[in-house]
Amino acid sequence: MDNPAARIFHGDLNPADIAQALLAEFNRGNLRAQILGQSDHLAVQIGTRPDATSGGQTALTVTLQKVPDGVMAQLGQQEWMGTAASLGWTAFTALRNPWTLLNRLDDLAQDVENLQLTERVWQVIGQAAQAAGASHQLSARLSRLVCEYCGTANLVGEGACLACGAPLGKAQPGTCKNCGFVVQPGEVRCPNCGQLL
Repeated sequence: MDNPAARIFHGDLNPADIAQALLAEFNRGNLRAQILGQSDHLAVQIGTRPDATSGGQTALTVTLQKVPDGVMAQLGQQEWMGTAASLGWTAFTALRNPWTLLNRLDDLAQDVENLQLTERVWQVIGQAAQAAGASHQLSARLSRLVCEYCGTANLVGEGACLACGAPLGKAQPGTCKNCGFVVQPGEVRCPNCGQLL
C-alpha cells in the first residue's frame, strides 16, 4: 500500500481520537510525542528524545483536521538526517572492525525503527479510525445522490430516482481505495495520492 501524504477517514471520528492514539503509541521509549492546536485542527509532533541513549535523531509532524463527515490525516516530511548519519557511522565502523557492530546493535535497532516511523504512524491512525468505525468508504451523507428533477435523495449507485423514475446519470461519486479521497467518474488516478483507480 502506498503512503500518500494525506488520507481521509469518513465516519464519526474526531482529530482528538487519532491524536490520543498517536500520543499513547509514540510517547515512550526513545520517542517523544506532543499534541498542539485546537479540537478541529491538531498537530502531533513525534521525535526522538534529545537525551536518547541510542540511535540517530528523527522527527515527524502529523496534522489532523476535521472535514465534513470525518478527519483528514496528513504527514509532514520525516526528518531523519541524524538517523542516516548514525547508520553511516555503524556501517563504516563495521567495515573497519566487524566486532564493533556488537556494541552498536541498540543504535542499529533504533535507527531501523526511526526509518519505519512513517509506516508505523499510518498503522496507528488506521487502527484508531477502525476502532471508531471510520473508513475510506463514503459517509452516509455522501452516499446520497439528489435527483435533479424532483429533489429526492437516492442512494448512490441507483440508476433511476425512486420517486419520479428519472435517470440519475453517470455523475456518481466514489472514493479512492488507497486514501479515501472523493473522486469523480472518469478520473483514472486519485488527485490526492496518485494511485490508479
